[in-house]
Amino acid sequence: MERSTMNTLSQHVHDERNGLDYTLHGDYYLPDLEVPDTPPLNHWGRMVFDRLQKQHPGIFTRMLLDGTLYPYCHDIGQQAQERFDVLMQGYQRCWGIDEALKSSNPMKWVGLMNLARAEAEQNIFEEILSVS
Repeated sequence: MERSTMNTLSQHVHDERNGLDYTLHGDYYLPDLEVPDTPPLNHWGRMVFDRLQKQHPGIFTRMLLDGTLYPYCHDIGQQAQERFDVLMQGYQRCWGIDEALKSSNPMKWVGLMNLARAEAEQNIFEEILSVS
């Protein structure tokens, strides 16, 4: 067949059955897919993401396809960070971890801060991350 007598294919096509738009690339129509904007994940959000991916792959895949995975991990991460900050302030106040201790006995200050951080992280794991 001569090229001039062939029907030309439309560059863009919309499928009413599934609601997707397609663009002609060579001989094939490929769907016009867009990656949605995802909120950034903090340390805690990445931990939730990893736990879902490794321990609950079915839920992970469903949420990923629904577009709810990143907002969910972001929200849990924000809650965990807020709780961590509150716990750290409480431990510092109760255990007397302040600037005066930091200047008078820096090694004790570092030890108490590390202990407070470990306690706060453990509480976050138990309260928020193990439930989510």
